[in-house]
Amino acid sequence: MLKKFYKILIIPYTLFLLYLMFLGMGRFQYDDNILRIEPILSTIKFIEGTISWKDIIIIVLGNIIMFIPFGFLGWVLPQLKDLKNLLFTFMSAIIIVEALQYFTRMGIFEVDDIILNTFGVYLGWLMCRQIERKLAI
Repeated sequence: MLKKFYKILIIPYTLFLLYLMFLGMGRFQYDDNILRIEPILSTIKFIEGTISWKDIIIIVLGNIIMFIPFGFLGWVLPQLKDLKNLLFTFMSAIIIVEALQYFTRMGIFEVDDIILNTFGVYLGWLMCRQIERKLAI
């Protein structure tokens, strides 16, 4: 039952996330292409330069939490039950999305986003394993 529910919701959820990444949350087209490739440092600078804890939580924790559902992709594509395959596939996809944000100027290519999003997928994979063990599914 849980797997069927997931299979139904993951596609609209993915489309919703893509909407947020390109058009939602007050997005606008930047005048220039922006590339942030300093891992961790850009997130630290963002936190230091942000007055509102709400913004920090939305951006930093959101980049992790919103990607947790992709850790369950093994329920849809059995080859993605393997952590290495899942992370390689996800990182390939998220790099393409970040590159599209860069080239369309509808976002910023940020290495930190890739790291945080991938960490979210990893947490989701761990949660999926726990659920499978507890429910024997």
